[in-house]
Amino acid sequence: MALIVQKYGGTSVGSIARIRAVASQVAALRAQGHGVAVVVSAMGDSTDRLLDLARGLTPDPPARELDALLATGEMVSTALLATALATIGCPARSYNALQLPLETTGLHGRARITGIEAGTLEADLASGIVPVVAGFQGRAPDGSITTIGRGGSDTTAVALAVALSADECQILTDVDGVFTTDPRVVPDARRLDRISFEEMLELAGQGSRVLHLRCVEFAARYGVKLRVLSSFRPGPGTLICEEDPAVEAPVVSGIAFNRDEAQITASGLPDKPGTAHGILQPLANAGIEVDMIVAGAPREGSVDMSFTVHRDDFARALAMVRATVARFAGVEVRGDDRVAKLAIVGSGMRSQPGVAARLFETLGREGVNVRLVSTSEIKVAVLVDEPALEPAVRALHSAFGLAGTG
Repeated sequence: MALIVQKYGGTSVGSIARIRAVASQVAALRAQGHGVAVVVSAMGDSTDRLLDLARGLTPDPPARELDALLATGEMVSTALLATALATIGCPARSYNALQLPLETTGLHGRARITGIEAGTLEADLASGIVPVVAGFQGRAPDGSITTIGRGGSDTTAVALAVALSADECQILTDVDGVFTTDPRVVPDARRLDRISFEEMLELAGQGSRVLHLRCVEFAARYGVKLRVLSSFRPGPGTLICEEDPAVEAPVVSGIAFNRDEAQITASGLPDKPGTAHGILQPLANAGIEVDMIVAGAPREGSVDMSFTVHRDDFARALAMVRATVARFAGVEVRGDDRVAKLAIVGSGMRSQPGVAARLFETLGREGVNVRLVSTSEIKVAVLVDEPALEPAVRALHSAFGLAGTG
């Protein structure tokens, strides 16, 4: 039978009742003859509560100590789930990152996985024991505990699946799978039976929160089949894997969007080499991620440049850009943090003309003004005013025929 790595998110293990339910699901899968290893997140909002405790002492806790504190949330979940499994006759053993060990870089709060010692877990599986592993954490080269940032537990699960050569990595959460768009915005959004790594990477990168981008990148790099399932109700979920060459790819598979955007525009910049680098490098040095970048056509020796940053970084980024361009005469810097990004994604765009034209026709008909545009082979992303986002998503979902039953 198959070897499966399952990951359960915070809502899935948010209470003792939920932990018992998860234990029953794991035991049922093992009873079918499958080998099962489990990765868990911290219970519910416990990570936020731990963070609040630290910030009750200081607004800027030491990064090393904050990681040591936050990692305890997953340790609680692993011990409780292993206990719940044992009480129903399913042998289990909990592991934190130091016990495996799961090796990472030493960058606290944003560590990256460099390796997993899987020998102990393989021995457990061979003996019929379910390993329950703490997600989101690792061991730095100096032996201290680290956390691996947003999407950390998903990434832990994929890394564990790679180390164990698992047949499938299942991400169990509070949704039934990957949908054509957010069902809270479009009620008739359709669950996808399967989607390619490439399409899922674009959707995750453009704002879909079902899976974190790092997790999908890791799975795609090593060819690990991912399946997104609900831990609250049975169902087939969505399989994320290599594109099937025998099946014609849909023109548009889904629509992703992100409300956490802000736009910065610098007008009247000198039209000469190095100007853009001079503006963007200080942002990179400050850890501010820049997304969409558009430069206007030069006119009379000057050029305009617009780009987007995360809304949380807006005030800092705006101040930095103004300081950077202060040496240039006549440059105006404007900012707007009431914008949103949406993107249509589909592998079929490569061979289907007119996709962008239909997008702009639909948005024009809805009276939606497009501020910026970014494209790839399988994506068209646009920046719009935030109030126009939801009407635009609904209109595009209908225009590209994405509604229906899964």
